[in-house]
Amino acid sequence: MKLVYEISRPGRKAMEIPAGDCPGVDPAAVIEAGLLRDELDLPELSEVDLVRHFINLSRRNFGVDLGFYPLGSCTMKYNPKVNEDIAALEGFTCLHPYAPANFSQGAMRLMYELRAYLSEICGMADFTLQPAAGAHGELTGIMTIKRHFENKGETRSKLLIPDAAHGTNPASGALCGFQIVTVPSNAEGGIDLEHLREAMTEDVAGLMLTNPNTLGLFERNIEQVADIVHGKGGLLYCDGANMNALMGIARPGDLGFDIIQLNLHKTFSTPHGCGGPGSGPLGVKVPLVEFLPVPRIIKTEKSYVWSDEYPKSIGAVRSFFGNFGVMVKAYTYIRSLGAEGLREATEDAVLNANYIKERLKPYFDLPYDRTCMHECVFSGERQVKESGVHTSDIAKRLIDYGYHPPTIYFPLIVPEAIMIEPTETESKQTLDDFCTAMIAIAAEAKENPELVKSAPLSTPVRRLDEVLAARKPDVCWLK
Repeated sequence: MKLVYEISRPGRKAMEIPAGDCPGVDPAAVIEAGLLRDELDLPELSEVDLVRHFINLSRRNFGVDLGFYPLGSCTMKYNPKVNEDIAALEGFTCLHPYAPANFSQGAMRLMYELRAYLSEICGMADFTLQPAAGAHGELTGIMTIKRHFENKGETRSKLLIPDAAHGTNPASGALCGFQIVTVPSNAEGGIDLEHLREAMTEDVAGLMLTNPNTLGLFERNIEQVADIVHGKGGLLYCDGANMNALMGIARPGDLGFDIIQLNLHKTFSTPHGCGGPGSGPLGVKVPLVEFLPVPRIIKTEKSYVWSDEYPKSIGAVRSFFGNFGVMVKAYTYIRSLGAEGLREATEDAVLNANYIKERLKPYFDLPYDRTCMHECVFSGERQVKESGVHTSDIAKRLIDYGYHPPTIYFPLIVPEAIMIEPTETESKQTLDDFCTAMIAIAAEAKENPELVKSAPLSTPVRRLDEVLAARKPDVCWLK
């Protein structure tokens, strides 16, 4: 397929704009010479060529609307289109963030009620909706923890992170000036209590724990973990990226967590990927509420108003009030499903993951063979030892069967990791077809390993040199 610059021809136009009726102005007369840019080298195409180019590009994409997308820890599920319709209502899309509060009552009510719903679902006292994504919510959470200890006159310099954590956890802690201390996992895939007791000193601000963790496993010792952390005056932080395995069944606040960030663009239904848009609300227990970002929405007898009257707040962490469109979709999702629907979504997600686990464990190594939650993690070590076929080869071969590959090589504590998250929206038929493909690839790895190693065979672009692409990206088409 040719680049858009290669099909460009001088003089072609997709549209013509009528000449303006205002007098022309020479840009050089009003803009400093150093700020003037040269004429842009933009492609010139007719409307039909432009449409065909981008439609052909779109047909090379793989999306959740086209097929099964089992990315683990990313929750790439199909999402109800009614959410998009509600978010596209003119009253929402045409509302400017600078509009005064008396013009914005509907949007403010939605945000106020969404905070209440999330607080109830998670067992927290209050939420802020400002953070723009999960990692941003983490950063906001660690800033809140830091302010909490500063307010108490305590200086705590360390933050505990499990070895199975998302990579953003240590990054968020380090950005806030904490020394990161890694806590290893035990043989069951949970946090090692003895190491936790040893590491949890009065110099530690808290523990960032994903539950269920990135192995898809629930922390069986969560009450003991909470007691150990709280016993030294620390705070227990929940990375809520996997809340789709708990909502409607267990509340992190009831499990002993003091603070949690969510990913609305995952658990609560906004399509996720390509860098956004996201939303990472942060929920806290009562002792931390006073530190949450401002401005906040206050409900009075007659209306909703903005308030900055929180002197101990960490301040604003996002321009305006957060990614509002994502909030509308999450609100719609929660209102549509209700309490029973949210619980059913969780139950279906857990059931689907365990079904795949049981179907595939005769064919791939399963390092932690216990009931999983929303995702299961296999290892391709058996294939590596038997025929030299690596997890990356298996993933690429899966493309030929019409599926997007699952997450691979994460979490790092599982060698040749294959992380599969089916989500609640997939049928048994889809799961069976996917498992059939995975089983066929396992057979190919034994009988014809060179075939698997040369995959994908059906894509417009075949196997790329990943190392070369990372070290020497070719961006020279920008003329």
